[in-house]
Amino acid sequence: MVQKYQSPVRVYRYPFELVMAAYEKRFPTCPMIPVFLGSDITSEFHSEDGAEDIIERRCRLNIDAPYLLKKIVNVDHVIFLQKNHLDRRQRTLRIDACNESFSSRLTIKEFCHYYVHPDNNLWTCFEQSAFLDIKSFFGFEASVEKIAMKQYSANLAKGKEIIEYYINELMNDGITNVPVWTEPLSATPKNSTQDNPNSLSEDPSLIAARRRLSSQDASNIFTSSSSPKASALGATAAANFSALSDELETFQIDENLQERQTVGNIDDEYIRRYVGQLDPFEESCLVQLRKWVAETHKGKLPNDSHLLRFLRARRFDIEKARESVCHSLAWRKKNSIDRLLMDYETPEIIQRYFPGAWGGNDRDGRPIYILRIGDIDVRGIMKAVHGEDVWIRHVLYLVEQGLNKCEENTKIFGKPISSVCVILDFENFSVKHLYRPVFRVISQITDTVEANYPETLGRLFLTRCPRLIPVLWTIINTFVEEQTRAKFAILKTDELNEYVDEINIPDFLGGQMPFQGSSGGTVPRSLYLHEDEHDKTDGESSLFGDNAYKVVSIKENCAHEILIPVSQKGERIWYDFDLLKSECTFTIYRLGKIKTSEHNDNEDNLRPSSPTQKLNSTLHATTIYDKPLIESTTDDIVRLTQPCIYHDGDSVQQTFVCQQPGNYVLQWRHSTSHHTASPFDFISGSHKTKIMYHYERQSPARLSTDISSNGYFNNEQRTTLTSS
Repeated sequence: MVQKYQSPVRVYRYPFELVMAAYEKRFPTCPMIPVFLGSDITSEFHSEDGAEDIIERRCRLNIDAPYLLKKIVNVDHVIFLQKNHLDRRQRTLRIDACNESFSSRLTIKEFCHYYVHPDNNLWTCFEQSAFLDIKSFFGFEASVEKIAMKQYSANLAKGKEIIEYYINELMNDGITNVPVWTEPLSATPKNSTQDNPNSLSEDPSLIAARRRLSSQDASNIFTSSSSPKASALGATAAANFSALSDELETFQIDENLQERQTVGNIDDEYIRRYVGQLDPFEESCLVQLRKWVAETHKGKLPNDSHLLRFLRARRFDIEKARESVCHSLAWRKKNSIDRLLMDYETPEIIQRYFPGAWGGNDRDGRPIYILRIGDIDVRGIMKAVHGEDVWIRHVLYLVEQGLNKCEENTKIFGKPISSVCVILDFENFSVKHLYRPVFRVISQITDTVEANYPETLGRLFLTRCPRLIPVLWTIINTFVEEQTRAKFAILKTDELNEYVDEINIPDFLGGQMPFQGSSGGTVPRSLYLHEDEHDKTDGESSLFGDNAYKVVSIKENCAHEILIPVSQKGERIWYDFDLLKSECTFTIYRLGKIKTSEHNDNEDNLRPSSPTQKLNSTLHATTIYDKPLIESTTDDIVRLTQPCIYHDGDSVQQTFVCQQPGNYVLQWRHSTSHHTASPFDFISGSHKTKIMYHYERQSPARLSTDISSNGYFNNEQRTTLTSS
């Protein structure tokens, strides 16, 4: 059992040196942390110029565990080893910690990092990571895991509060400024802070602490402390920390945190303002999921409120949320959802006969969508629209509009708004609205929205309902989760005032807001399409008839290959693929001598089922290969790129420049180097690799262009790599 924690960036609006002075006041004991019983310095090192301090401590922590568990393990407190590395030259503090108690049964590692804010050198940032791995613990593994994470999360919330407390204490003592460390000069007086009345020298206790830290022999990085207890433990602690430093390398945050601050991290103030109040565990899940998306999907980050919706829908199971986000991002790319708000034009039939429109906001700031269901000619509008996908596309357009409005309202109201309110008016509703094809469309829309826009619906109000609706709802709501059931309400028109201000209630429901949508009505039969004329779509094709992206599954020991003929030097092959499941190895080859055959326009599927492969007559050729391509000693098959392994969720967009005419092959090969399927996994199909891909052949004069994202995604251009 493994638990991980990754904090958001916590920002102190104080200089680094003042924060460090406050941090030192936490030792050797801290009354504000009752579980912290005390600490002993086991070894310390101080550079001659005063720029670096390395202090190791042995800390005692009380354990908030059940009495029975304490009796079984026969301990009242646990021992942790802590190593602090303060670099005043770089203005950073690194803290590594691990458990000494029960180290053979469980592993607890923690890494903390204080550093100067990248955009404001008068502020200080703090990040924290933790790792818990329980191997065995007398049969109490689950209980210990819950106790450890509960206690850890409870203490996290106090960390920033404690630093703020000691900073205020310093200021109350008249210490408002701690000088930044500078290179020592031979002419510099020993007491260089005398001229600063508000400096650290004002506090005698801090002067004494400073002298104590500076009095150690600098010749050995693990010099023993003068404390009797520390002397007895110094050698053991030094050996333990020598191993600890190596172990933590696999777990620590990147050394260049300051440089990638704006890429993968978010601060806690941003979370509270734009996402909402989260507990430490929820913050950790959001940060981990965002970091994964930033690393695997360059240039196309969903905003944080959308990632949080996936986490909430999966009850903060980060693995399930990660899988859902991965598939949703691939779905968005495949169906060009990022361009929907720019490219979509509402069909004329929907404009004229679909009585729905966006209105104002409810009292919680959610944008309101109003739909007059009773005024829809359900049968007529279904027959006048070409295919069910038109309705799915229109609803997705409305959802994208709603998300944009949520972002706008978040800025207007100064609080996070991530869901919409829907009002359904059932006046004139009758049995004629229960048209069977509509339920099929509604089912498809529901599945699509739930998979890609979870937790988007905030409230749903049903008003002016006929007697049939409450009866049906009484039966249905017994099968609906309580959290979802709380979003629905059947109201009388005068009860809407409890949730929506009168100025935002449409006029036909007794409010003051003019309704901007269509009035609905009967669709003329002259606008009906042929009864049997339907869109025929493949389950793997695009929603909007765009077959640019294809999805294929690759069996074990097999490959999927594409043969691309190139007629002149300098032509480019642009390819874009997402790994939906398992792992694959991607390689580019050039074919030399190949056998030709009959004409066929299809370039895909180099590996034919018949003994011949049909290709385009002019440039395309055919070959007979029973196994995946590999580089040969002759000129028949030349490998142009090193095989690169990609993992579940990775997204790749690159351009390859062809140095000579010929036949080029893009190969995705099933990879098992980092993944071993369970022998009992008969259902999931983990022995298959699944990819979604698209490629284009571009002439040398053609300039590749990136599709810029709309407000839903961060406004970053897609990175294009050129290989030769």
